Amino acid sequence: MRVPNVNENFNDHRDGLALEATSDDIDQVNVLKAALKVKNGTATQEEKDIYEKSEFDANKDKTQFRQYEDACDRVKNFYKEQHEKQTVAYNLKARNEFRSKTRAEMTIWQAMEKLNTLIDESDPDTSLSQIEHLLQSAEAIRRDGKPRWFQLTGLIHDLGKLLFFFGAEGQWDVVGDTFPVGCAFDEKIIYPGTFEGNPDSKDPVYSTKHGIYTPGCGMDNVMLSWGHDEYLYHIAKDQSTLPDEALAMIRYHSFYPWHSEGAYSWMMNEKDEKMLAAVKAFNPYDLYSKSDDVPKAEELKPYYMELIDEVSIANAPRSDE
Repeated sequence: MRVPNVNENFNDHRDGLALEATSDDIDQVNVLKAALKVKNGTATQEEKDIYEKSEFDANKDKTQFRQYEDACDRVKNFYKEQHEKQTVAYNLKARNEFRSKTRAEMTIWQAMEKLNTLIDESDPDTSLSQIEHLLQSAEAIRRDGKPRWFQLTGLIHDLGKLLFFFGAEGQWDVVGDTFPVGCAFDEKIIYPGTFEGNPDSKDPVYSTKHGIYTPGCGMDNVMLSWGHDEYLYHIAKDQSTLPDEALAMIRYHSFYPWHSEGAYSWMMNEKDEKMLAAVKAFNPYDLYSKSDDVPKAEELKPYYMELIDEVSIANAPRSDE
């Protein structure tokens, strides 16, 4: 392909040949660009902004989700245990073990298949396996035409639940809604009365509104209850170049008291305002996709294996680049 020299004096080409050549070059570039948008003979749609309103859930009755008052005893018993055991002392211990322990190494798809045996005891909305939920989330993002790194985030956002198989004390330190430790437990956390059995609720410092924090300290400086969100967030933060928005989606997607109920806003700084918007953009794909048809993993595997290779954790774009 001929590349025009921008330093040429086009007045010396009055016969129009240079203009024609340039036009041909532009046409060829456009053909190549169009070819990049074609996969397996099917044209892909232009990627939409992540903040565009989700469309896949437009006709869903959203009042049917997160009905914890009508939840079964399995869910209520889970949260009672979680709320009693997620203390500052335990969280410091868990983070120390995270830094000092070496766990199994596996591919993303292997990790998804490993999770296939786990049923989340904290979830009142579904009894599907984890690989099915991850594919539901990713497929909903894909149908709405959102960026491929966003699809990958939907695919991996719960992979931290592998903790259950590698040293967890139960499901209470793996799944469930998350919340800060080291300050008063907000009333907007589900089943707030069950924190009475948590020793931190009676601690002279931890039981105060601000506790060990100061207003405006920023969520990066807050210790959230240990579980799959925190675990995968710290791995992705240290070992990937996923954008900050993706890291926030991973870390805060279970932090419902914050992103859905407005609690703990006193902790936020300027960065958190942007991250909150990203988490809110992700939430419909995590929550409302649970009523979608059960995806067929083997049929979808080729697409997502290619996506994993193309938009790998190590190669995804960061927002600050």
